[in-house]
Amino acid sequence: MNVLVVGGGGREHALGWALARSPRTPHLHFAPGNAGTAALGINHAVASDDVSALVALARDLSADLVIVGPEAPLVAGLVDQLRDAGISVVGPSAYAAQLEGSKAFAKAFMQRYGIPTAAHRTFHALEAAEAEAYIRASFTAGRPVVVKASGLAAGKGVVVADSADEAVEALHAAFDGAFGAAGNEVVLEERLAGEEASVFALCDGTTYLVLPPAQDHKRALDGDVGPNTGGMGAYAPAPVLTGQRLTEICRTVVEPTLMGMQAEGHPFTGVLFVGLMQTQDGPKVIEYNVRLGDPETQVLMPLLPTNQTLELFEALAHGRLGALRLRTDDRHAATVVLAAPGYPGSYPKGLPVSGLDEAAAIEGATVFHAGTALAPDGSFVTDGGRVFAATGVGDSLPEALDRAYRAADLVRFDGKHLRHDIGRRALNRV
Repeated sequence: MNVLVVGGGGREHALGWALARSPRTPHLHFAPGNAGTAALGINHAVASDDVSALVALARDLSADLVIVGPEAPLVAGLVDQLRDAGISVVGPSAYAAQLEGSKAFAKAFMQRYGIPTAAHRTFHALEAAEAEAYIRASFTAGRPVVVKASGLAAGKGVVVADSADEAVEALHAAFDGAFGAAGNEVVLEERLAGEEASVFALCDGTTYLVLPPAQDHKRALDGDVGPNTGGMGAYAPAPVLTGQRLTEICRTVVEPTLMGMQAEGHPFTGVLFVGLMQTQDGPKVIEYNVRLGDPETQVLMPLLPTNQTLELFEALAHGRLGALRLRTDDRHAATVVLAAPGYPGSYPKGLPVSGLDEAAAIEGATVFHAGTALAPDGSFVTDGGRVFAATGVGDSLPEALDRAYRAADLVRFDGKHLRHDIGRRALNRV
């Protein structure tokens, strides 16, 4: 069986790692992949946002299944084109992908279907003066706002401002092109107080299954300070979402979202991510993603049974999810991102890496490659901002974190940056 995984980050390495453990031993292909995925299958030098080249590659490979990792090709319509070509694929249509591709679309969608979310206003570049006035009035009234570029900005288009001046600066940066076309439209959103968590629902258009809830850590520095990043670590399951709360979220968020997409003639297929804030008024949606998260995938894949991962993705692609029962591991998983110096700003590439063999020898630990490449001599070098995700699995969260941090400490490259407080909210609960 030929399986093509689109993407080249830590999420795609974790997906490949999980698929490779299947007793059916699929032939794995990655586009473009990284130095880690090269050990699992064949990397192809096709960019993950080159839709026409990806369709051609899937045809050339006679791919039995395509799994799309990143958001850009989903928003660009890769799934629609693959289906038109008769190729089985996991992911939503371009219309449904607007839930992530346009925060303005997502907010309007939530309003249409009564899905709880933060109060907001949407502004365009020509309305900059009105948007600035709205920001200053909100802060004066004690209602701070979050500034969000509406389009795709690689996880960096959100500024959680602590003052009106900071919010205004972020607004004008977006309108002035800091995030490219993604910032032509900006959502100013009420800043919610509470604890964040992530819910992932596998959807085949009519049926859904929920994976263990996870919690990401977006800020660059310990204590949730510093700039937003694509994610500095995660753990699962997140105790902030107990069984009863998870049931409530399915009823008030997941099911209305899927019913809304059906009502609009575009049933949602693939993985629906819901980023939530647990507020005093109940859970509220912060954002949608339309694919597996990164680094959440690095903690979710190890919790799936080795003989079920491929079966789950096939069921998603073929509308057979209702015939399956999700069997997740009772253990805990945690991952710690090892970032290049300067991330999420500018960072160097080509830094030599060592210690991977020592880290791999730790029981219950796996180091997933995120931004790596092979040097001419076959050694590993850094090739991105988030370089590795050191993941630990254990019978308890403390055991999983211990294994993840032990592995993280053994991996070495100049200027390595990581957070030292992944999972602290859950540990405080315990």
